[in-house]
Amino acid sequence: MTDEKMEAIQNVVDRVTSWQDGAPEGTVEAELRKGFGEVGVEVSDDDTRKLADAIESEHGAVSAERVLAG
Repeated sequence: MTDEKMEAIQNVVDRVTSWQDGAPEGTVEAELRKGFGEVGVEVSDDDTRKLADAIESEHGAVSAERVLAG
C-alpha cells in the first residue's frame, strides 16, 4: 500500500473516530465507506470492517496502519 493511500485512509479514520462515540450500529462502517469514496481510495470490505471494529472498540485514536497490518 502506498504512503499516499495509507495517509488518505488514516485521514478518513481520524474523521470518523472524532464523532463516532454513541453512533448507531453500522454508522461507523457506512461513514468509512463514504469517506473512502470521497477521497478516492479503494478499501476491501474486510479491511473496512476491521477499521470500523477498531474505531468502535478503542474509543480513541486508531492507527489504520496497525489495524490493517494485523
